[in-house]
Amino acid sequence: MTDELIFSVADHVATITFNRPAKLNALTPAMAAALIAAVSECNTSDAVRCVVVTGAGEKAFSAGSDISTLDAYATPWDFRNRDDYCDALRACRKPVIAAVNGYALGGGLETAMAADIRIASANARFAAPEIKLGWIGGGGMAAGLSYCAGSSNAAMMVLTGDMIDAAQARDWGIVSEVHEANALMPRAMELAANIASRAPIAAETAKLNLRAAHIMPWDKAIEYERDLQAICYATEDAAEGRAAFAERRDPQFRRR
Repeated sequence: MTDELIFSVADHVATITFNRPAKLNALTPAMAAALIAAVSECNTSDAVRCVVVTGAGEKAFSAGSDISTLDAYATPWDFRNRDDYCDALRACRKPVIAAVNGYALGGGLETAMAADIRIASANARFAAPEIKLGWIGGGGMAAGLSYCAGSSNAAMMVLTGDMIDAAQARDWGIVSEVHEANALMPRAMELAANIASRAPIAAETAKLNLRAAHIMPWDKAIEYERDLQAICYATEDAAEGRAAFAERRDPQFRRR
């Protein structure tokens, strides 16, 4: 673990904070390892039902990989097979909210797109600047932007490397909401608390279903959805939900 990534859990919500504000929260290999450990904890802990990811300070969510660390890889093949922080976040089974509180550049943008829900502060800025340095993103940049923003908008960002503001990101579907800086984390925690109050197995299954809907043919996606629905229906939480509805009370879900 490292002090440059802060992990905490309260009220069924885990918060992961990139903590290198002086470096725009650029991620190092040690931070990537810490993120992998944090996601593993989230995946195995019944205490975690939703995850919020953000950056420390007022300037940046994350500027992506710390470029000064990239020459440490002995070969391009070692670089190709590094532990990737975007992969780590995509491996999270619990719903993830990215609270983008400033610059989301390169791997920082890819990390945000690895979340299920993205909201941003009004001062947030987004870019895929790798082309300006002679390479392209490798953490899901093209796939994520094409899915969120559409092929033409994705091409505009990836081929120019130029920055867009939060309003443009919202218009293109990269983020769902834009808030003033001081309202961003309260809104993220409000959303997380809302999700954490729902049936945990259903929330995790819904996340699987949303991903499947993106990659499966239409008929297969619906078939898969019905299979997942049947699995949820068989849980103790679903029985509790039906009982609570009949008894006109709030359900007490236990992830069973």
